[in-house]
Amino acid sequence: MTGGFRKKIRQKNTENSGFGTNASGRFINKDGLPNVQRRGVNVFNRLSWYHTMLNLSSFRFISYLVIAYILINLLFAMIYYLIGVEHLTGIDKSDPLNEFIDVFFFSSQTFTTVGYGRIAPVGFLASLVATFEAFLGLLTFAIATGLFYGRFSRPRAYLRFSDIAVIAPFQESSALMFRLAPYKNNALTDADVIVSVAIEVIENGIPKSNFYRLNIQMSKINTLALNWTVVHKIDENSPFYGFSEEDFKNTDIELIVQVRAFDEVFSNTVVQRSSYTTGEIVYGAKFVPMYYPSKENLTTVLDLDKINEYKKEDLPDSTGNKE
Repeated sequence: MTGGFRKKIRQKNTENSGFGTNASGRFINKDGLPNVQRRGVNVFNRLSWYHTMLNLSSFRFISYLVIAYILINLLFAMIYYLIGVEHLTGIDKSDPLNEFIDVFFFSSQTFTTVGYGRIAPVGFLASLVATFEAFLGLLTFAIATGLFYGRFSRPRAYLRFSDIAVIAPFQESSALMFRLAPYKNNALTDADVIVSVAIEVIENGIPKSNFYRLNIQMSKINTLALNWTVVHKIDENSPFYGFSEEDFKNTDIELIVQVRAFDEVFSNTVVQRSSYTTGEIVYGAKFVPMYYPSKENLTTVLDLDKINEYKKEDLPDSTGNKE
């Protein structure tokens, strides 16, 4: 974390966050993953390829599979071509382009073990390559099937967090608020939220981050069906007590959010994280409602497009009067 003004915090560091006090940059990315760069090991040991493939977006996952499939078949097509097309029966030898196209599709048929039969290998070397390619194809499709199943069956929270947090009026004082909502039809129960905050302070001329656990007005709900506005009241027990608008703008702050809930379909606990930094906290604002009754008044409409909508709101001063 970097920044200009750092407000002196009198409270002691009360949260064992797992991050060092001298860590820099954002602690948790918006996707919930730690903002940590690991060095000292090679890329193959540093990354879990299984977790990487599971965490990819659907578009990127499918794109990588298609690209890998094309590249593998291009590689084997070149091998067959270098061996010689005379070692493959049924090749259209009218010109080199048609030869390579036939070799490429023969490779794809061998890789998928389809084998239509029009083109077949002749001789030991071409047969050996075709045998190895068919074996590699079986392994590759087994891995791809496992990844598809893992992505499809993995329990996830499917929560959407608001892009911003707000400092809003609350009970003749003010409170820090953000909200979240489920965006799929999964059933989540027994949801609880843990919110920590990292505030950069200067100690002996050295910047460091202190971590605090924030008290939440309602930290657990029975059913997460609509949006949930998480509220931290700013009182004498809050590390934000006495913060002005300028303090919020000039102090390096990061809210670290963790939501845990029980998915009834998978009968498993799901966890999702997010964070908010100084530039994502709006002072003097209030979220507008994002759910309302349907026209027939028979159901409730949850409008996820409104999750970031807010209106400006004056905050009370220390006497309870609006500023």
